[in-house]
Amino acid sequence: MKRIPLVIALVGAAVMLAVPPFLKSYGIYLFSYWLVFVIATMGLNLTVGYAGQKSLGHAAFFGIGAYTVAILLKAGVSFWLGLPLAMLGCFVIGLIIGFPALRVQTIYLAFATLGFNTAVWLVLRNEEWLTGGTFGINNIARPSLFGLSLDGNLAYYYFVLGVTVLLGALLWGLLRSPWGKAFTALRDNPIRAESLGVNIQAYTLLSFAIGAVYAGIAGALFASLVQFIEPAPFTVGASIMMYLMVVLGGPGYFFGPLLGSAVGVLLPEWLRFAQAWYLFVFGVAVILLMLWLPDGLLSIPDRIRAKRHAREAAAQRAAAAARVGVV
Repeated sequence: MKRIPLVIALVGAAVMLAVPPFLKSYGIYLFSYWLVFVIATMGLNLTVGYAGQKSLGHAAFFGIGAYTVAILLKAGVSFWLGLPLAMLGCFVIGLIIGFPALRVQTIYLAFATLGFNTAVWLVLRNEEWLTGGTFGINNIARPSLFGLSLDGNLAYYYFVLGVTVLLGALLWGLLRSPWGKAFTALRDNPIRAESLGVNIQAYTLLSFAIGAVYAGIAGALFASLVQFIEPAPFTVGASIMMYLMVVLGGPGYFFGPLLGSAVGVLLPEWLRFAQAWYLFVFGVAVILLMLWLPDGLLSIPDRIRAKRHAREAAAQRAAAAARVGVV
């Protein structure tokens, strides 16, 4: 069981490296689209799964990253300058949005972040002088890397894959550092964490800020991937979908975003054979998953292990009772 995450990682790496060159243009685009949401939900998983905060505003940071890069590219600024500016903006706004979490929790915090998402969406929709409003921003250029053009779908896919691996490695290191232990302590029992010297205010703010940075990076990559953005992908519904991806994959599991985003992005495409019914089939599949696996798909090994331990404990109790009866 302990080797399952490693096996998943190796199989996933082999698929993501070897399969795309054999796909058509739309298939490569779909893999890139999936990886963008993997990055976004990695940040949300840190906020929700590891730090235990409730956020329904993640799509707002996704949109801030996308529009920041798109606007700067249109102004003649390089992607490699626009990206860090988008990250900085998301980090600062994430810190600010984290302040309500210091006073309210659970459903009240979710509603606060939902309100933030709605406010950002209204700005994107109504401030046409800056965002283009419902007309959006088109002809968003893709960056070049060390003089190599990333205009091709396959080249851009491998670029997004490299960014995903890099951000995954950074998150892996963070979660295994004292910061990661502080985040999980904050999730499990804030009062006990504070009694052990964890600054719960600082780590609450950081969980929102770091999660926002991941969403901002994903938004920047999304803008160059689709090369046209308008407000529709950044609604509250998109935030709920990202939250669903985290829950489906398994909140607090490192590979949860990888699997949850596949369910949210790739599964609907595979279900298109059902034509008009595919969204209904997708919705029913999600409901059944939540009924049978409320802790997400990656909780399956833990559930199997727990059942095995329960059987072993029951067998030990039965054997002990039998010995007592014999005596």
